[in-house]
Amino acid sequence: MMTSANVMKVGLFALCIGLCGCERQISFAGDVQPILAENCIECHNPGAEGYSSSGFSLMDYDAVMRGTNFGPVIIANDSQSSVLYLVISHKTEREIHMPPHHDEALAEGRGASLTPEQIDTIRAWIDQGALNN
Repeated sequence: MMTSANVMKVGLFALCIGLCGCERQISFAGDVQPILAENCIECHNPGAEGYSSSGFSLMDYDAVMRGTNFGPVIIANDSQSSVLYLVISHKTEREIHMPPHHDEALAEGRGASLTPEQIDTIRAWIDQGALNN
């Protein structure tokens, strides 16, 4: 039988979890890679426009972490400094938003913006250390 003290402890624990912003562990293979495969890999694979212009491949974890010809796009534990997060969340110049989805885009190809949930998944994965899991 739960005493009122135990109910209070459970309530405080739940409140603490909510306040600390604890998130479930995001998996590259199970959560991130499917988003990239569905929305990005068409242009970011060898021979395609995004790869040809930047050298950025999304074929696997190692390629994602290698980044572009200009440097890394993921800073583990820091989505706000990670170019990948910034371009998909539209926190950069409009011309380089990814996937390109409007007439001002520098890229020729067009796609649809990622959903807020997809963007948040990638943000959380980066902030959790961008692990190969």
